[in-house]
Amino acid sequence: MCDRCSLKGLGHELSLSRRHLLRGSAALATATLAPLRSASAQNAAPQNTISPDEALKRIMDGNARYTANTSANQDYSVGRAARATAQHPIAAILSCADSRVAPELAFDQAPGDLFVVRLAGNFVNDDGLASLEYAVKILNTPLIMVLGHSNCGAVDAAIKVLNDGATLPGHLQQLVRDIKPAVAAAQKEKPANLLAASITQNIRNGVRRLETAKPILADLVQAKKIKVVGAQYDLATGKIALV
Repeated sequence: MCDRCSLKGLGHELSLSRRHLLRGSAALATATLAPLRSASAQNAAPQNTISPDEALKRIMDGNARYTANTSANQDYSVGRAARATAQHPIAAILSCADSRVAPELAFDQAPGDLFVVRLAGNFVNDDGLASLEYAVKILNTPLIMVLGHSNCGAVDAAIKVLNDGATLPGHLQQLVRDIKPAVAAAQKEKPANLLAASITQNIRNGVRRLETAKPILADLVQAKKIKVVGAQYDLATGKIALV
């Protein structure tokens, strides 16, 4: 074998050795840093360790992105494995079940960011109240929002039952029973648009009930550990306005 061939072979061996060394160093660095990253993640404060006002700002900023069609959340698989072990929602949303209202999309929040309770008419019943108590007491959620929306069919049905004596099938009659007080209160003000006024009043009634709900929510509200707010989603624009 010629000297040149021997040198080429030696150079090839040296190149391979250098490559293996670099790979080994990278693997060692990764192995060394991995426990540190894991420990850092474990020690990080949950995302909902924030004030109610900060939580409100985050979701309203998200709605601004949504209405501008610049939503930040596009890949819903991110963080899926981490979410399998715990949840730390920044806000609990009592929303209408209307298919055109999607709180996670409307507030541009990722899975795990919102604890959503939904039923037609977004009023407070015992089951919904218990779910919201779970959100704030067990999950430490700092904010509750009662989210109504424009042209709500459940509120419109309550108006027809109260004013026209309409009879609804199945359990729908029971559903509107809890919305009728809002319609009656709005009607006393003789509004130009009874439906719009009743929707707003229904939201306010929900906020009031949650703020005074004993034994959990009322105490947390009084201690300023949580906040309860009302808001309305506009179906035509996607904008959410505080009530």
